[in-house]
Amino acid sequence: MGWDILDLYSDYLLYSTGQTTATGLSKLLDMQLSHDKITRFLSTEAFDEKKLWKKVKKLVRIFEDENASIIFDDTVIEKPYMDENEIICWHYDHKEGRTIKGINLMSAFYSSEKAGQTLRVPTGFRVIQKTEEYTDEKSGKQKRRSPVTKNEMMREMIKRHKENQVEFKYILADSWFSSVENMKFIEKSKKVFIFEIKDNRLIVDSEGDRNKGSFVRVDQAGIPEGQPIKVWIKDLKFPVAIFRQVFANKDGTRGERFLVSNDLTLTDEQFKKLYKKRWGVEEYHKSLKQNASIGSSPAHKVMTQSNHIFSAIYAYVKLEMLKLATTLNHFALKSKIYLASMRTAMSVFQEMWISTQNLVRA
Repeated sequence: MGWDILDLYSDYLLYSTGQTTATGLSKLLDMQLSHDKITRFLSTEAFDEKKLWKKVKKLVRIFEDENASIIFDDTVIEKPYMDENEIICWHYDHKEGRTIKGINLMSAFYSSEKAGQTLRVPTGFRVIQKTEEYTDEKSGKQKRRSPVTKNEMMREMIKRHKENQVEFKYILADSWFSSVENMKFIEKSKKVFIFEIKDNRLIVDSEGDRNKGSFVRVDQAGIPEGQPIKVWIKDLKFPVAIFRQVFANKDGTRGERFLVSNDLTLTDEQFKKLYKKRWGVEEYHKSLKQNASIGSSPAHKVMTQSNHIFSAIYAYVKLEMLKLATTLNHFALKSKIYLASMRTAMSVFQEMWISTQNLVRA
C-alpha cells in the first residue's frame, strides 16, 4: 500500500489532543504503517521552506493580489523539560519580555483578500538554530547564538518571495524587525514597509535638522495623535511617514504605538487598517499551538523536531483550506474534529460496556 506519510502525519496532528509520536500514528493506522517507517520519514529528509512553497503555491496563486501583505514575526514553542540542543534552547521572547526555553520559529505570512475571502498562510519559515556557543561577558555563562540574525533571515525570505514571483506590496512587522538595514532593503526592493518602532528611536522633522544631527527621541518629538507626519530617522537617508496611534487596552488603560512607513501618502486610516493585518500572524501562532500540535512532539533530534514543525505548519495550511471551503474558523474546525472523535469513542465504549453487562448476566 502506498502511503503519503506527510499527509498522514499532518492529519494526525489535527486529530491529536496529546503527545504526537510515530508509535501513536502507527497504532491509529492499526499498525498497517510501521512506526519505524514514520520515524525514518521524520528523521531523514529535511523539509524546508522550498517544500512549503510547493505545498502552498497553488493556493497563493488563486488569492494572489498586487496589494497583498507579507507579515514577518516569530514565536517560541515552549519545551521547558527537554534536553537542550541547537534548536531547543533559550530564546528571548520579545512579546513576553523574557527568555523562554523552547524552539524559536520565524515565519513569513501571506495575507490577501479576494472575492470576499481572506487567505492567510505561511509562505516561508525558519527554525532558529543556535549552532554557536560562546561565553557571556557579563554572567560568565555558556550561551548559544545563531550565526544569522532574524533581520538577515527576513531579507533572505523577501528575496525568495521575489524569486518565486509572489505578488505583494506591503511588508508588516513589529519593532523587532524595524532595523535601518531592513528599511533600506525594502525601499530598494520597491515595496512598502509598515513597522512599529520603539519610542527611543531618534528622528527629526526637517532635512536641515537631520544635516545638523539634531535628533530627538520619538516619544519626545511631540508627534500628534492620528496624523501621519514626515520625518527622518537617524542613519536613514530617505524620509518616512510616522504615525502615533493611541488605543485602549483590555484593562481600560490607554496605550500608544508608533508606526513608520516609506509610503508618505498613507493616511491615518490606511496606517490603522494595514497594520491591523499583522494580528493575523498572532492567530496563526495560536492555531499552530492549539490546533496543529506544534509543541506536542517529544522527539530529541533536531531533524525530527524540525520536520514535526514543518508538518504542523502544513496542518495549519489544511485548516486554512477547510476554512475557505466551510467558512468555519480554525478553532471551530478543531472542535468539530474533536466532537467526531468523542462520538466514536463513546460508541466504542458503549459496545464494550454492553458486552461486559452480557457477560455478567451470563
